[in-house]
Amino acid sequence: MYYIGIDIAKNKHEVSIIDSSGKLLSESISFSNTIKGFEKLIKYLSSYNVYSYNCIVGMEATGHYWLSIYSYLVEYEFNTFVINPIQSEAFRKMYIRKTKTDSKDSFVIAQVMRFGEFSSSPLLDERMFELKNLTRYRFSLVDESSDWKRKLITLLDQVFPEYDKLFSDIFGVTSKNLLSKYPLPEDILSISTETLAELLAKCSNGRFGFAKAEEIQNLALNTFGVKFAKRSFSFQIKQIIDQISFLEEQLKFLEKEIKYLLNDINPIITTITGIGSVLGASIIAEIGDISRFEKASQLVAYAGLDVSVKQSGEFNAINSAKLSKRGSPYLRRAIWLASTVAAFKDPALSVYYTNLRNRGKAHGTAMRAVARKLTNIIFAVLRDNKPYIPNI
Repeated sequence: MYYIGIDIAKNKHEVSIIDSSGKLLSESISFSNTIKGFEKLIKYLSSYNVYSYNCIVGMEATGHYWLSIYSYLVEYEFNTFVINPIQSEAFRKMYIRKTKTDSKDSFVIAQVMRFGEFSSSPLLDERMFELKNLTRYRFSLVDESSDWKRKLITLLDQVFPEYDKLFSDIFGVTSKNLLSKYPLPEDILSISTETLAELLAKCSNGRFGFAKAEEIQNLALNTFGVKFAKRSFSFQIKQIIDQISFLEEQLKFLEKEIKYLLNDINPIITTITGIGSVLGASIIAEIGDISRFEKASQLVAYAGLDVSVKQSGEFNAINSAKLSKRGSPYLRRAIWLASTVAAFKDPALSVYYTNLRNRGKAHGTAMRAVARKLTNIIFAVLRDNKPYIPNI
């Protein structure tokens, strides 16, 4: 058996081959991240009688640069693994201490594969990979939308600081329609109360009418907003409203696609309180194959929801312990969002949260505990592939 280590970079990768005794077959070579580079790799391997059936290939997960070479190796039926750089760090230090020539990263990765000191599985199947791509993309769109919303609030605080008193959600349909047509207080005052009332009634399905129109115009008349550079504010507000609306429309189509993929893979996670299709898809995509975790505590650690405790002498900072925040930030975020619902709506977790609060625990501390409990539930549901039934 031969072991191949590939050190990933943006434009060029480096490869080393060792045999079962750990001996290098030749000096490491580099190859470009192109079709010709891949052909050079295959030719190099075959020159030492190394083929897909008699070797194991390992590479570190360096950004996204490993994806192309990985996909080609899998297509050529090489047994290929992607490992976290942290897993090869101990080997790297050991070989750097031993010799200077043996410290190449590709050689170290090959040694990791030889000793089997890694936890990895081949790339998720295509559907799961698509799900991870789309759920991470969704988080980026949500964050972008939030950024634009913060910018809009900043602008409104300057030109119409009283506006936030008018609607419970200034990014709701009625508010966005109003701002897109009449972004400044003087624009709102330029139309009759009747015209404004008609717009409000149409956008709110009759919930708002003449009384709301009068309230808005009264605040617009007495606003303490800035009185200069109005054209620039108006232009920005209109464009930002358009941008938010566009992103929300994109999210609507994206979430529909995510739900379709989750239903095709396994929607059982949505039986857990607080986890709908979108969050469930994010959790499933980040976890991948649940069998790579032997126990729930490993999944908790992978999500970065385990506690990082500071100790010094006899001091043990358990009460002020914070989350380690290692592992997947996407998984941690999805579980945390789900726990904010489960803590108040799940029959078992709501009791657990309330008991913690009654014992004097702060809200944040109680929520972290709920998030860990929820992760245990997720592990059990996915491991057993059985719907969640609250244990009251």
